[in-house]
Amino acid sequence: MKFAANLSMLFTEVELIKRFQLANKNGFQLVEIQFPYSLSIDQLKNEINEQKLQLILHNLPAGNWQAGDRGIACQKERQQEFLEGLEMAIEYANALGVKKLNCLSGIQAKNNTDEKTQEIFCENLIIAAKQLKRFDIELLIEPINTIDIPGFYLSKPSQAFQLVQDLNIKNLKVQYDIYHAQKSEGNIVETIRKNIHQIGHIQFADNPGRHEPGTGELNWGFIFNKIKELGYDQYLAAEYIPSQLTENTFNWLKDKY
Repeated sequence: MKFAANLSMLFTEVELIKRFQLANKNGFQLVEIQFPYSLSIDQLKNEINEQKLQLILHNLPAGNWQAGDRGIACQKERQQEFLEGLEMAIEYANALGVKKLNCLSGIQAKNNTDEKTQEIFCENLIIAAKQLKRFDIELLIEPINTIDIPGFYLSKPSQAFQLVQDLNIKNLKVQYDIYHAQKSEGNIVETIRKNIHQIGHIQFADNPGRHEPGTGELNWGFIFNKIKELGYDQYLAAEYIPSQLTENTFNWLKDKY
């Protein structure tokens, strides 16, 4: 099982640049970052090399997060901004050896119908996937529950799997976040089993609370073992809010799934 640490959520006791060292110290060889753009490519490259880590994934720029943006890929009036962000994401990915980029759909504009929003989103995904294919990079889309982010367009795993099937683009897959999936549709193991070939990346946190495995209602021994039995060979990233000091939340990792 190829477990990774999400450095945007874990080790937040220290600034981002220092989290690589803590990931290494706690046994991780793989890391991901939601948005690496606050650090320069050189800063990231130096720290990744120093700690002998592999950066496996980051997101495309998602607009102004502080102002409430949660992605801009489904907003027609921001298409140019989306394309500029795509270029930046590719620059970081190529320099840092990242082969998976996640695209957040964003919140649906109030004046757009579902059909118009999907049309815009798909148009941007087709453009992005074509660009990324040139560099052998996979494009991911992540359904996020509308309890945590009201109005988020791509809100259910079933919606994301259908979209990937309909677009039929070789380097477009679903980023399946177990926490968000549990809050929106549940049925985690069966959903993964049915859609294993459309899943390019898995993230996880327990529910409720979005804390580490073992703090909520999910049976992680069962889930992880079933994922392994299914032959899933991509990454599984810990993207949770630690309920205590991050270094004290890795009992799930010690079980050696």
